[in-house]
Amino acid sequence: MRYAIYFSPAPTQPLSKAAAAWLGRDAFRGENYAMPDVAGIEPDTLRDLTADPRRYGFHATLKAPFTLADGRTEAELISALEAFAAGSAPFSIPNAIVGQLGRFFALVPDQVYPQLQAFASRVVETFEPFRAPLSEADMARRKPDRLTASERANLDRWGYPYVHDDFRFHMTLTGQVDPELADAMRLVLEQRFAAFHNVPLAIDGLALFVEPARGEPFHVHRWLPLALHADHADHRKTAS
Repeated sequence: MRYAIYFSPAPTQPLSKAAAAWLGRDAFRGENYAMPDVAGIEPDTLRDLTADPRRYGFHATLKAPFTLADGRTEAELISALEAFAAGSAPFSIPNAIVGQLGRFFALVPDQVYPQLQAFASRVVETFEPFRAPLSEADMARRKPDRLTASERANLDRWGYPYVHDDFRFHMTLTGQVDPELADAMRLVLEQRFAAFHNVPLAIDGLALFVEPARGEPFHVHRWLPLALHADHADHRKTAS
């Protein structure tokens, strides 16, 4: 079993519902849906292009999937996550857009926001004691020879290449889209996610996702709101 700490909107939020309808699966409810009809993209092609994000569930990675370290329990992990969420104030990404990372489409910030970067780093560091070291096979899956020096150092230290300065928040909507389909896919996604494009995105909760066995779909085990009031957060910063 592997665990992951992700950002995901609450299950009742419109973005969660829109993403589940697009991907054909709701990771909160464990339900699969028929794929949407999309002009210009064949149904089988769309199913293939959304296969990976469908398995993982709609999310933004903060602490990448990990096996529990020896001596750690799921109950301890949940307790730590509850404490972290209760002690963290919600905030917003000022502007989220439908964008691309290489050939992948995702909901992303329009620029790098320091508050978001700092929050992601805090998640990575806080829950590192729960992570078992990567196996040789897991290291190989990350293709370390293709990583930058910084990404390789992150992989060795944190079990994931894209943390701290190399972190880029993204909520994946597709797998790799061939260049000849990219314009059509962008148009479709900007239309389907118009309500979430060029608007703020609230970072107001954390989700503990679970992969019961390698290759199986991830599901949401817990969703916890960020509960620290902003005035308390400001006081804590001043006091420190």
